[in-house]
Amino acid sequence: MTKLKTQSLHKRHSELAQPNRQLEILSNGIFRDGELPTFAEKIDETGQFPLRPGKLEILQINVGYMCNQVCEHCHVDAGPDRKEIMTWDTMEQCLEVIKNTGAHTLDLTGGAPEMNPNFRRFVEEASKAGIRDFIVRSNLTIIRANKKYHDLPEFFKKHNVHVVSSMPHWTKGKTDKQRGDGVFDASIQALKDLNEIGYGMPDSNLRLDLVYNPSGAFLPGDQASMEKDFKKALLEEFGIQFHKLFTITNLPISRFLDYLIASENYEDYMYQLVDAFNPAAVAKVMCTNTISVSWDGWLYDCDFNQMLDLKVASKVKHIKDYNEDLLNDRKIIISQHCYGCTAGAGSSCQGSVA
Repeated sequence: MTKLKTQSLHKRHSELAQPNRQLEILSNGIFRDGELPTFAEKIDETGQFPLRPGKLEILQINVGYMCNQVCEHCHVDAGPDRKEIMTWDTMEQCLEVIKNTGAHTLDLTGGAPEMNPNFRRFVEEASKAGIRDFIVRSNLTIIRANKKYHDLPEFFKKHNVHVVSSMPHWTKGKTDKQRGDGVFDASIQALKDLNEIGYGMPDSNLRLDLVYNPSGAFLPGDQASMEKDFKKALLEEFGIQFHKLFTITNLPISRFLDYLIASENYEDYMYQLVDAFNPAAVAKVMCTNTISVSWDGWLYDCDFNQMLDLKVASKVKHIKDYNEDLLNDRKIIISQHCYGCTAGAGSSCQGSVA
């Protein structure tokens, strides 16, 4: 059993590694039987169906599913055993888009994006494009994982990268439970490394933000209150500072869906999401201002749709054919997992939205 917890669903040959099986679960049962309204039915009640994109603001690029961690809630199903990695050819196609996009934010994610062998070359080239906000989503532990990554803080600083880092909790027990033994200690050291060169300090333009995902089948608390708690605890206990905390709701896909089913919490969690539906969050969900690019260049409305293989509903489906005007004239693909982005204060890769 311990061995399975260190492997991705993909490596275990789990049926939930298949996007179609996940979508089947999300569309059957309590939704098929009418116990709960589908997401399409729910937003139709608010007059916001079909969802359509607004102005593109964020280009999010997943450079590979390989990761040095195997977190129990991971919607990417990332891990050391995942070999899907963006090639330099696809990166060059992305660079052409980055140079010409109207988006103001470039958001690199993974897996651990730093594990892509062309990561540094890509960052160096992308940083020349003049994007206003250049984000790299780091799991922190990668900085301490191997000597070849120890200089990442300096590399990030050199290219004015905005570091957004996962941090499940300010306590060792809760962090290691969600992300694995030793993750907390490595994360604390990495945050100290980043602070030491100016990241996260109150008046610094070197942005360091943290991301919180709940460790169980419940919604995150109020983002502003949690940020105060995180800042107080990390500063008092470890002398660590950061700028913002983003709270993100766990969506019922991939490894979190696996956890929900195994713990017999799936139906209760879906009821929570539907009961907490917030119409005000619908207009601000990230799929309305974001395009997600997969490691092999396919285009999606968001990172979650990417994991369910729900490509954009457009003639343009791959980065090599990228056309912003055509992409802006599309309907956004939805399913029941989208309830996660509209529950409570809403959720996006930039935190709560409402």
